[in-house]
Amino acid sequence: MSRLRSFAGHHWGKALALLVLLALAVLFGPRWVLGPQVPVETVAQRDFTQTVVASGRVETPHRVEMGVQIAGTVLRVPVVEGQTVAAGTPLIELEASELQAAAAQAAQTVQQGRARMRQLREVQAPVAEQAVREAQANAETAQRALVRSRALLSQGFISPAALDETQRTERVAQAQVTTAQQQLASARPSGSDSAVAQATLAQAVAAADAAQARLRYARVSAPLAGTLITRNVEPGAVVQPGKVLMVLSPAGPTQLVVQIDERNLRLLRLGQPALASADAYPGERFAAELAYINPGVDAGRGAVEVKLRVSAPPAYLKQDMTVSIDIEVAQRRQAVLVALGSVHDADGAQPWVLKVDGRHARRQALLLGLRSNGLAEVLKGLQAGDQVVPASAKTVADGARIRAVAP
Repeated sequence: MSRLRSFAGHHWGKALALLVLLALAVLFGPRWVLGPQVPVETVAQRDFTQTVVASGRVETPHRVEMGVQIAGTVLRVPVVEGQTVAAGTPLIELEASELQAAAAQAAQTVQQGRARMRQLREVQAPVAEQAVREAQANAETAQRALVRSRALLSQGFISPAALDETQRTERVAQAQVTTAQQQLASARPSGSDSAVAQATLAQAVAAADAAQARLRYARVSAPLAGTLITRNVEPGAVVQPGKVLMVLSPAGPTQLVVQIDERNLRLLRLGQPALASADAYPGERFAAELAYINPGVDAGRGAVEVKLRVSAPPAYLKQDMTVSIDIEVAQRRQAVLVALGSVHDADGAQPWVLKVDGRHARRQALLLGLRSNGLAEVLKGLQAGDQVVPASAKTVADGARIRAVAP
């Protein structure tokens, strides 16, 4: 009876071990024989566009920084930040009572100068002309008297002393003619009195222009139409020249300013199209065009500044908005494409993939072309429909047996 139990127990142990082996074979046999299941990527073929992706900001081609040209107290600031203004719109007004008084005084001095010119023309010159005529008449009378006196002296009717007196009177009359003529010449437009009056008037006009200019400085107006993006002044503030009080973004072409990694510089060309979207409106995209490439490289950031022109900016686009941009740098028709996540040494001289060859993974060298958005163009090494093992599958080696699992 004891032997019978021992015999039964022995066979029962073998049977249990056999069952365990069968269970292990069912569970792990396919993996040992056929290899592990590995998700794979399928090589596609379609039209492909390479883009350079970057982020930047909205800017106008230039900004206008504005301040005052004279020191003063701010009386009024009739605009607010973000307001769109037309050219000539008042932006800042200073207290200007003293400047207004100075301008009025200068204007009065101009009026006095013009009155002096009118006086020369309408009064002094005619009076001088009349004085010349009177002096000439007196001189003629004195000349005739002198002739008579000489005749009388020769006849013995007058003494030599009387003749001397007549001669003196004639000389005085001639001197008066000369003086009157000089005064008339001075009063005429080409004369010295007129020249002095004209110089005085010109000086007064210049002083009045300066006073008006200073008065105009009391008001800062928009030099052109645009949007006020910065306002750093309030009524009552005492301001000085040289300080930026407002910044105006002029109306006109909108551009996007971005920093591109210098490694992509060789791909950029003027005129390349792009699609952009504002971070505030990620679902809205608008067209742009590459318009400027900075000839220098920012050594600190290893980047190149480029600018894109937006010919039809959407209404929601605001100054300094953050934007994301895809610049289209190349296109391929029906390119063979592989996921960059499946490529080993993608940035090296000899990129390669693990290509599914039947039930094995085989190393396959590649020649790559365009790259964008996680895909790479395959110029040599793969065809459409081939399957490759993702590079993240670290346990799969060259020649390993695998069971490919398509996603």
